[in-house]
Amino acid sequence: MSDLSIELHWQRTTPVFATGTYSNSHIVQMNRLHEIDVDSAPDWGGDPAHTNPEQALASALSSCHMMTFLALAAKAGWPVASYHDYAEAHLGKNPKGQMSVTRIDLHPVVRFDTGFTVADETLAQMQHRAHRYCFIANTLAESVEINIR
Repeated sequence: MSDLSIELHWQRTTPVFATGTYSNSHIVQMNRLHEIDVDSAPDWGGDPAHTNPEQALASALSSCHMMTFLALAAKAGWPVASYHDYAEAHLGKNPKGQMSVTRIDLHPVVRFDTGFTVADETLAQMQHRAHRYCFIANTLAESVEINIR
């Protein structure tokens, strides 16, 4: 199987390294070509202009789910014209009392070529199949909800 990697770069910008004196802001490189500015979530003092790990997790799930859905839809002969999702990561405490991403909600909207329709129930079944086969969803287990629009 594949080994997929990123590079993360953080550098202290303050003279002293102690609680409350340093920034969590860092850069994540993908394929040594794409850089993403990352920081803590704003609730934890991070820069709201930067991506945070919780958003990146929701993004990874949403992307994986979409790619899995598209593969299944292509196999079924469904002419998908567009796919949009609004993914939301919810922070809270897990059963052990630790802070975690307790749930990620996906809100996919699929549009098809003019003249093609599929029953809402059939579309929902395909979305649930995509969830079952998505690598990231399988990693996250039960903390994902799919709310089809």
